[in-house]
Amino acid sequence: MRSCLGPPSAISSPACLCTLREDASLAAFYLVSLALGVTLVSLRGSNVDLLHVLFGSVVGLDDAALLLLVGVSTLTLILLAVFYRALVLDTLDPLFLRQTSAFGEFTPFLFLALVVLNLVAGFHALGTLMAVGVMMLPAAAARLWTRDLAIALPLAAAIGALCCYGGLVFSNETSAPTGPAIILSAGVVYFFSMIFGRAGGVLRLRRPRRHLEG
Repeated sequence: MRSCLGPPSAISSPACLCTLREDASLAAFYLVSLALGVTLVSLRGSNVDLLHVLFGSVVGLDDAALLLLVGVSTLTLILLAVFYRALVLDTLDPLFLRQTSAFGEFTPFLFLALVVLNLVAGFHALGTLMAVGVMMLPAAAARLWTRDLAIALPLAAAIGALCCYGGLVFSNETSAPTGPAIILSAGVVYFFSMIFGRAGGVLRLRRPRRHLEG
């Protein structure tokens, strides 16, 4: 998902500097939409609890929200299994994917659609502010432990599940808000990984490498 491809002279051109990556555009759209939604709710004087909108209510999910979460999770897993190779190639070498596969132009939009779909589903449980954290922090923590994508994916899922359980237990014991407690648990794991991670932790990077060690 590169926005500027070509020789170094092309990268420095004004047209290329004005081009945004897809993830940057998604982040801008997400933040602006969030701010606009909260502003509209506040101006209209609605009786909607903004705390639930922003931070969610994990322990107060109804049957419809649970069915939505299950449906989105199932659809995401199926699409990831079907388009796994295309998604990996688009991450590592998008040019090669576009030259060898008919799905080259379609794959980035599929990934962004899955991200948006999971964010919308996560709003019900964690709110608009916390949903991004549970998607980003476990993946970032797993990346600090391994460079192998086949290991990083299940490791990120395991970290996410463990953080959700730890956050729920912490919230139940201390009466803290459930959504923020889950994100704090994920943050603790991330900072621990940032220090001790085998593939990118601070201690790993500071350790002198042995002769011929990669």
